[in-house]
Amino acid sequence: MDECYPTEEQLQIAETIRAACIKAALEGYEDAGMHGLCHEGAWECAVDAMRALNLKALLAQFAEGVT
Repeated sequence: MDECYPTEEQLQIAETIRAACIKAALEGYEDAGMHGLCHEGAWECAVDAMRALNLKALLAQFAEGVT
């Protein structure tokens, strides 16, 4: 069976998306904490922030070389 390895560009895209998810989660968690939410509520806000990421815009930025 042939293994399919990701290209360098695919790895860069994945890294860009991972970094955006981490940033969104941290910002969402911090913002929720500053508004007085408990840990569970802040975690839900962090997950919602990742869900709300505009992937099309993120990929467009990547294509333009802006990450």
